[in-house]
Amino acid sequence: MSERGRTIGVIPARLASSRFPEKVLANATGKALVVHVLEQARRAKSLDEVIVATDDARIVSVIEAAGARAMLTRIDHPNGTSRLAEVSQRLHAHGEPADVFVNIQGDEPEIEPDAIDAVAELLHASPWADVATIATPFAADERADDPNLVKVVLGVDGRALYFSRALIPMHRDAANGSTPRAQPLRHIGLYAYRCAFLPQFVAWAPSPLEETESLEQLRVLEHGHSIVVAIRANSSQGIDSPAQYADFVRRHAARLR
Repeated sequence: MSERGRTIGVIPARLASSRFPEKVLANATGKALVVHVLEQARRAKSLDEVIVATDDARIVSVIEAAGARAMLTRIDHPNGTSRLAEVSQRLHAHGEPADVFVNIQGDEPEIEPDAIDAVAELLHASPWADVATIATPFAADERADDPNLVKVVLGVDGRALYFSRALIPMHRDAANGSTPRAQPLRHIGLYAYRCAFLPQFVAWAPSPLEETESLEQLRVLEHGHSIVVAIRANSSQGIDSPAQYADFVRRHAARLR
């Protein structure tokens, strides 16, 4: 354990998925998808432990067979952050407190350990912030105006000013060919939370901006709390469909050759 207290990675892994049923257990590579996520997370240097939080005993069995810790949580959580908050509360109740919890998406088998370290270390280094996350410059083949790609704008101190599915910042003088001083940044859904902030966050009702944009992180900003943002290159993406999973399987096979 470090002097500043424990940092725990939590992988919320819900069995149900509307677009890709039971995707976290898909195992065309010989390992369940969630085990690939687990292995990547365990490579992060900043984490003292990685726990998979799930609503299904089958996922618990798969994770324990992989030699890791799984926690069977309530089935009524509305999102991964709520599931993570249950984990933090139960650990504290059993004498295993931690200062920071990193929420690692259970469908990102290629999550970069360096990205996990970046958000964890940034939150430890930013005592004024309750949450840390990550953003990356848009790739050449990505459309910044795609509403499926979330954008974030930052203050000079690295604090998130706003997240949106719309194109922000909007370059007003684009028609005259000028170069904007501020370029769009794509938000990556990887978060580190202070333990003390989690119960406060999940107790708040969904906020107006959050529901308008369908972006949970706006609840933090609407309540006047701070999110600090690391900027780094990142190409990892989640698996939302069987086609995306098939692409991952091919990439995984190519790496083994």
